[in-house]
Amino acid sequence: MKHYLVDGKVQEVMNFNFGGHHDLAAMVERTNEKGDISEKHAKELVVGIRLLHHVLKKCAGDNSIFSDFYPVFEEFKKAVKDHYNG
Repeated sequence: MKHYLVDGKVQEVMNFNFGGHHDLAAMVERTNEKGDISEKHAKELVVGIRLLHHVLKKCAGDNSIFSDFYPVFEEFKKAVKDHYNG
């Protein structure tokens, strides 16, 4: 991990590529347009859901923690999509 100084505070920066066909910027924009959470939280929500979905999808067969949570997460993801895209 790299460390940067921003406003007098050390910030850790992680750099990785998890692939995918989703336009995260467009997803953030749609989420932000609803107006019920801040732009910062819209970004965090979209990226968080995408990252967690990726891990759960790839690891569901490896560990019961992931496989047990995956269906619940899919319902949550659908509810979020319906709320922000519906």
